[in-house]
Amino acid sequence: MRSLLALLAASIVLCCAGPAVAQPVGQFPFALTREGQMLGAVEGEVASFKGLAYAEPPLGALRWRPPQPAPESSEMRTAYAYGAPCLQPSLPDASEDCLTLNVFRPFGVDGPLPVMMFIHGGGFVSGTANERLFDGARLAQAGLIVVTMNYRLGVLGWLADPALTDGGSGNYGLMDQIAALHWVHDNIAAFGGDADNVTLFGSGAGATSIALLMLSAQSRGLFKKAILQSIPARARLRSSQEAEAIGRQFVAALGPEADLRAAEPRRLLAAESLLLEQSRHGFAPMMDGALVTEDVAAGFAAGHQSRMALMIGSNDDETGFDGELDTRQELAASGLTIDDLRKLYPDVAEPSLASPTDLAAKVYTDKVFSEPARLLARLHAASGAATFRYRFAYVPEARRGNPGAGHGRELQFIFGAEGVPGAGIFSRADREVASRMRSYWINFARSGDPNGPDLPHWDSAAGRDRLLLITNDRIASGDDPLAERLDRLAR
Repeated sequence: MRSLLALLAASIVLCCAGPAVAQPVGQFPFALTREGQMLGAVEGEVASFKGLAYAEPPLGALRWRPPQPAPESSEMRTAYAYGAPCLQPSLPDASEDCLTLNVFRPFGVDGPLPVMMFIHGGGFVSGTANERLFDGARLAQAGLIVVTMNYRLGVLGWLADPALTDGGSGNYGLMDQIAALHWVHDNIAAFGGDADNVTLFGSGAGATSIALLMLSAQSRGLFKKAILQSIPARARLRSSQEAEAIGRQFVAALGPEADLRAAEPRRLLAAESLLLEQSRHGFAPMMDGALVTEDVAAGFAAGHQSRMALMIGSNDDETGFDGELDTRQELAASGLTIDDLRKLYPDVAEPSLASPTDLAAKVYTDKVFSEPARLLARLHAASGAATFRYRFAYVPEARRGNPGAGHGRELQFIFGAEGVPGAGIFSRADREVASRMRSYWINFARSGDPNGPDLPHWDSAAGRDRLLLITNDRIASGDDPLAERLDRLAR
């Protein structure tokens, strides 16, 4: 194998003067990056490069420090397999050596092509870009470069402790995302991508991350457009004092004599789980005064976000959310009486605070997602930037008798995933909706406007508070049918 790679490397050097732009070498797609010469794989019309390191592994002395650039190299490497997911309790193959990304591109198509970079959700404590649901092939077939990336999670991504102030602030996961953006800026041309036309998209914690990146001076200029899917935009971030208090609890659970950077990963996860059991405090981004200086809603209200084209929306059922919020708590905190609820939710038979399951789910969805999405759309449109809002209410035909949790349901339509866990098999009608959804996302990534031929027109949210409604019956722009309800919940 080594001799084959050497032969291929020699042939590449001879035939490729100047920058290599994902050139095919025999049956292998090839890209020359700062970190080395990468051989990818081809399946159908799409070339993929998986497990590309965008930073040094954050191991040992680099644990809880800002990501460091991967070393330059002239070696040839294969990029056929995903890297390990970032360390988390639910995945046995997870590892601290996880700062990798994956690139999907149409094979044999010249660039420069627009770039879509996906940031996965998981409440900042779980998830991975390696899920089959997030395979970028269907999007790439349309003439795009798709990048998916892993970033540090849980205690390894967000621990704040005074003993660690030598290298960062606690927002290591966000630093990883910025490092991945820098890698894309420096290397994506080698894959045929346009570094000046990068769109970030993500759901849940991924969307929150993107909003924080829109507000951060350290990521300015690294991406041009954003798609925020199911962002709990009114959620309050922890102050540095609150985050450090949780950090002290973690250190106590780990053991006061423990060496934080030498402790075994399994021991870290055990202490994190114990902390969650005892106090229900998980790890997440904090206001550190450097990368993150304000809550998302406050930052947008002050106009501190980057003025870029924005798509934003939510699902009509957001149960199954990947954060710490609780539906019953949201109902209790809403301040609504039973009479209020009967008026606002006439479709819920005899709403009762004593048995709030269905009602709480609706209040939770509206209060945590629908109304905050409208708020951010209004604030961003007021800045003069192109803004498009949507609400996704489509349920796959096979699941209409028992739709279940809806948070993240739109992702299978955007990525075109079928037959993977949580996605199922699409009907013809499902595929038609998925095709239109992808077209909107792709058009937006290309130009900042989701509209295109053979698509129902999507009205801008500017000045009119309009949105695109995607339902079982149709896809159309219109006035928000939940406006009165959301007005009441916003008080």
